[in-house]
Amino acid sequence: MKIRIKSNSLRYRLTKSDVARLTDIGYLEDKIDFGDQSLLYALQLTSGDELSATLVNNTITLFMPEHMLLEWENTGKVGFEATRGDLNLLVEKDFTCLEKVNEDQSDNYPNPLAN
Repeated sequence: MKIRIKSNSLRYRLTKSDVARLTDIGYLEDKIDFGDQSLLYALQLTSGDELSATLVNNTITLFMPEHMLLEWENTGKVGFEATRGDLNLLVEKDFTCLEKVNEDQSDNYPNPLAN
């Protein structure tokens, strides 16, 4: 799971195994270690209707409705987005890059523009 933060925009990108784990346990978490502090970022399934997010005790949690995950698994949908006040939220599949990069992409979704 990757996050991208820019201004008031928060984007989570998930690999195939991330989606499988989210389906199995309903929760993903990772962290960035700054030495004396860490920033945790998590994705949690919820019974709600729309994406939402919180920041509590150095943890960013993006809440994703279960019905979105079901739609994701059963369609070719790339992702979901929502706006909460001034905050823009996006969760999407992590596609392989079209250009060569020094990163293991074996677990990423095939890029639909690769053909």
